[in-house]
Amino acid sequence: MNIHTGTFSPTHSRPSLPLSPTMSSEKDLVVISTKADDNSPYRNSAYSDLYEDGTVDPVYQAKAKLLNGAIQEIGMGRYQWYLFVVAGFGWFADSVWPLIGGLILSPVVAEFNFRGPFLSLAMNIGLFVGAVFWGLGCDIWGRRWSFNVTLLIAGIFGLAAGGSSTFLTLASLLAVLGVGVGGNLPVDSAVFLDFVPGSHQYLLTVLSIWWSLGQLFVNLVAWPLIANFSCSQSAAPGTCARADNMGWRYLLFTLGGCTLLLWAFRFFVFKLEESPRFLVGRGRDADAVAALQRIAAYNGRPCSLTVKDLVQAGESVHKPGDKHKRGLLSAGSDYTTDHLQSLFKTKKLAWSTSLLIAIWGIIGLASTLYNNFLPFLLSSRGAKFGDSSYFITYRNQVILSVLGIPGAFLAGWAVEQPYIGRRGTLAISAGLTGVFLFASTTARNSNALLGWNCGYAFHSNIMYGVLYAISPELFPAKDRGTGNGLTATATRVFGILAPVIALFANLATAVPVYVSGALIMAAGLLALLLPYEPRGKASL
Repeated sequence: MNIHTGTFSPTHSRPSLPLSPTMSSEKDLVVISTKADDNSPYRNSAYSDLYEDGTVDPVYQAKAKLLNGAIQEIGMGRYQWYLFVVAGFGWFADSVWPLIGGLILSPVVAEFNFRGPFLSLAMNIGLFVGAVFWGLGCDIWGRRWSFNVTLLIAGIFGLAAGGSSTFLTLASLLAVLGVGVGGNLPVDSAVFLDFVPGSHQYLLTVLSIWWSLGQLFVNLVAWPLIANFSCSQSAAPGTCARADNMGWRYLLFTLGGCTLLLWAFRFFVFKLEESPRFLVGRGRDADAVAALQRIAAYNGRPCSLTVKDLVQAGESVHKPGDKHKRGLLSAGSDYTTDHLQSLFKTKKLAWSTSLLIAIWGIIGLASTLYNNFLPFLLSSRGAKFGDSSYFITYRNQVILSVLGIPGAFLAGWAVEQPYIGRRGTLAISAGLTGVFLFASTTARNSNALLGWNCGYAFHSNIMYGVLYAISPELFPAKDRGTGNGLTATATRVFGILAPVIALFANLATAVPVYVSGALIMAAGLLALLLPYEPRGKASL
């Protein structure tokens, strides 16, 4: 059997496309056939699709299989590698901005005199709105506008937040900023998965390298600015003058400007094609084929798919009386419950969707509760140990951020290993994350605390890398934006609850750490119950 694999980057070169480790022989390969020419190279794909028949709409499934074959034929070329970069900007922004509440908390409280968790609450409300609006919206009006607008909103309001003169102004601007940031991962993960061949879906996990780089970048910038341009840490809340406390403003100006630069690169330099899967779902087969042809030409690769192939694929499974005239995603700009219902169409798919929502919600509560107050925890424990300066606090934050970079590559390797896959990697990394959180309560000096937190940072970055990848992989493309929106909404809702809990909890104790550790370990156990394993399967 001849399998067309396309071209691969030298850094991820594979001499030939092997059978998926989950396949025992060539008879396990999916062979897609319609009334069109069965000799077309995209007919054969080394990656069977994820769902059994009847799970998703049969017309969409038939056409999606042809799209997968065409994308595999085009290969992992220039277009996909550039997309790896520009989609990574979304991971970068999602890392940088949610951390900002914790990084600027101490100097902002010193200037405006408010209860710290309210700043995190404002940001998380915005992130929640953004997850719902952009996640569900990209299944209605398409991926392109959502992909380009989210970073623009974040950049503009990030710059504006730096000029805040009151806490209310700062909190309001950060909330609006969150609306833009909240849409990045639901949209960007769907976009990347829609264009990458099945043989390279593991790169969706590796995209978390941008999340780690964002953490490192924001902490490297915050370290000198907060340490050198802030009031004394001994200043009473509300007594710090603006002129003596410009560090956090410089930080917001810097991050806002950088976010606008990333948006400009996306908008003016890289031309994103509309998702072929979205177009097919809207009944725009000709536009889908044209988009794939342009990508193939850009990569210097052939694309054998024709409009006739898609039409005949749909007709081959179409039953008299079925309604497929206007498309499968949306017949217009009005959102319907069809997207939501499709994610619960069968018991197995409903169980998968429900588990993903639960995992995201639990990890969202645990990680937000812990991460958002990590600088405070390091500082307060450091004060007990006698080394709580801004310099030491943010130095430690940089050290923790560096560890996420190798974690992203390890995650990308682990998800492709036999007997482990996505589910096993998620479960193991979540369990180890919880273990290191528990261990941090045993620290008796600041170096020991930093050491335990290094273990937490390393494994939590693996956990998040897999979680960000497995979720869009388990949702059909025609409903992927809605599915991503649901999971992101779950983590944002619990992210809102975390600062509310912090308002009434005693953060001077280790209780939040115990709670966070137990929740994350529980989420890891839930991952083992997921009914689908995307490894070796092509997403639809």
